[in-house]
Amino acid sequence: MTDRNVQVEPIDRPAVEDQEIEIVERKGLGHPDSICDGIAESVSSALAQAYRDRVGTVLHYNTDETQLVAGRANPQFGGGEVVEPIYLLIVGRATKEYEGVTIPAEKIALEAARDYLGEHFPEIDFGTDVIVDVKLGEGSGDLREVFDDEEAEEREGSTGDQPRAGASVPMANDTSFGVGHAPLTETEQIVLNAERRLNGEFADDNPALGQDVKIMGKREGDHIDITVAAALVDSYVEDRADYDDTVESVREFVRGVAGEYTDRDVSVYVNTADGEGDDEASIYLTTTGTSAEQGDDGSVGRGNRSNGLITPNRSMSMEATSGKNPVNHIGKIYNLLATQIAEQVVAEVDGIRDLRIRLLSQIGRPIDQPHVADAQLATEDGVAIADIEDEMTAIIDRELADVTSITQRAIEGKLTTF
Repeated sequence: MTDRNVQVEPIDRPAVEDQEIEIVERKGLGHPDSICDGIAESVSSALAQAYRDRVGTVLHYNTDETQLVAGRANPQFGGGEVVEPIYLLIVGRATKEYEGVTIPAEKIALEAARDYLGEHFPEIDFGTDVIVDVKLGEGSGDLREVFDDEEAEEREGSTGDQPRAGASVPMANDTSFGVGHAPLTETEQIVLNAERRLNGEFADDNPALGQDVKIMGKREGDHIDITVAAALVDSYVEDRADYDDTVESVREFVRGVAGEYTDRDVSVYVNTADGEGDDEASIYLTTTGTSAEQGDDGSVGRGNRSNGLITPNRSMSMEATSGKNPVNHIGKIYNLLATQIAEQVVAEVDGIRDLRIRLLSQIGRPIDQPHVADAQLATEDGVAIADIEDEMTAIIDRELADVTSITQRAIEGKLTTF
C-alpha cells in the first residue's frame, strides 16, 4: 500500500446525471477571458522553454494576470473596421537574470503573444487591431527560495531538460488545492465538443464563424437545451439573409454533435439576442470574430476550469490554471493532475458513475506527497466502494508518483488549461 495520504469515500451528493437540473458552460477560444487564458499559457510555455535553453532549468515565473480591455469596432456587411484597438496587458513575475545570464523575459512574452494571436485569430491585425503591453516584475523572495531549492536539486544530476532519476520532486509553492472529475456527463460532453468542433471542422469550412463561441447547456430531467452565442465575421457575411443562413448552419451542426453523445431530447438555440431588423446593429456581427472588439473585457481565470468547462453542479477550484509555472505552482499542477487522475481511474476501474478527485498541498511539501488526495465517488448498482478501493488507490498513487510529467507536458503545450 502507498505511504501517501489517499482517502476513498462516498460522494456527498447524487451523481450529476441523476440530478434534476444540470448547468454546464464553455467559453470558446475567442471569448475575451479565453483569449487571456490562451495568451497567458503561451507566454508561460515560451518562458519555460527559454529558461531551459539558456540556463538549463526552469526559473521562477508566473504570467497568470493577463488582462484584456475591449476595443471598439464598426462591423458592416461585407467588412467593417476596428475603430479603437483591443488592449492586452500581460502582467506577472519572471526571472530576468540568473548567474550572469540575462533573459529578455518581456520580449519573449511579447513574441509568444504575437504568435498565439497570429495562429488563432486571422482577422486580428497585431499592432493595429490589438495592442499588447508586458509588465513582468520579480517574484517575492520567500517563494523564489522554495523554487530555488528545487532548481539546485535538478542541477545536481540533471541532463538539461529532465531531473536526474531519483531526484527530489519540487516543493509546493502554496497551500492550495486542485479538483478533477470524471466521467463527463452527456451535457458536459455536448458543450465541450460542440465548441471545439465549431472552432475546428465547422470553421474550416465556414470562415464566417468567428472564434468567439460561447455555449451554455441546461439539462432539466431528460431534456437538454443548448444555447450558443456565435460571433460572425462581417467580411464573410453579405446581408441579413446570409447571416441567418450561417446561424442555421451552426444550429444544425450543434444538433448533430449533440446526437453523438445523447439519446435525450435536445433543443439548440443560436444568437437568441438577435433582433428582427436587417441592420448590423441588431445581430451578433463582428469585424474580428470576437466580442473583445466591442465592450467585452477579459481576464485570466474568469472562464473555463482546467478541464475546459464551467460546472456549477460540481466542485471547482477558483485558481487560474493558465500562466502559472508548471514546476511547483499547485494552482496549475494539482488541477491538471486531479483531472488526469479522475480520467485514469474511470478508464481503468469498472463500476464508477461519478468521481471527484481533490488534491490538497502544503507549502514546502513535495508535490508528489499531497496533504491529502481525496477520492469521492458514486458507483453503479451492485458495486461496493470497498471492492474497488485498493485498485483506485493504486492508480492514484501511480499518478502522484509521476506528477513531474505534468510539468513537461505543460511546457510542451500538450495539456489544455482552459
